[in-house]
Amino acid sequence: RLYDGRPPARVLAGVPLAASPSDRRAVRVAVSEAAGCEVTLVEEPLAAAVGAGLDVLDPRPCLVLDVGAGIVEVVAISEGNVVDAAALQLSATTGLGLAAYALEGVVDMTAGLVRRLPALRSRGLLVTGGGAREDLLLRRLRGTLRLPVEVAAQPQYATVRGLMRLCLQPSLASGLASAAH
Repeated sequence: RLYDGRPPARVLAGVPLAASPSDRRAVRVAVSEAAGCEVTLVEEPLAAAVGAGLDVLDPRPCLVLDVGAGIVEVVAISEGNVVDAAALQLSATTGLGLAAYALEGVVDMTAGLVRRLPALRSRGLLVTGGGAREDLLLRRLRGTLRLPVEVAAQPQYATVRGLMRLCLQPSLASGLASAAH
C-alpha cells in the first residue's frame, strides 16, 4: 500500500526470460493478489540492463549476462527488445560460486550468442546479478570472448534498481513489458 493507504495502481514484477507461460501467469496472479492491483511483467535481464544504466533503446545491440542464484541468462538487447537469448538453469548453488560444469556452460552459452550476433562485439558484455563478481567467471569470459567485460555497479541489485527506474518511467516500462507477455 502507498503511504496514504491506497493500493498502488500498478506493480512491476521481474520474471526470468526463460519463464514458461504458466510460470508467468503464476507470478502475475500471486503479485496481483498480494498488491491488490494490476501487474506488469518485465523480463529480468531487461530490468537489469536498465538498472545498470544501459540505453536499452539504442539500435546497436548490447550484451547482458545476468548471473542469478538459480538461473543464468545471456541476452542481446536492441531497441528495447531481446533479439536473442540463452539460459542455463542451475540445479544447485553454493556460496563458493559456480560449479565447474556451470561455469563452462555459462561461458559456452555466452560465446554462442556472440557467434550468432557478431555486432555484439562493439559494445562488449555487461555482467549483472549476484554472481557477477566471480573472478574465475570473469577471467574465462574475457579470455574466451576477447571483448570488454564489465561488471555493473552493485550488480546484485541491478534488476531491482531497473524495476524501480521503470516505475518512474511508465512509458518505457510499458514498451519493455510488452515483450514479457
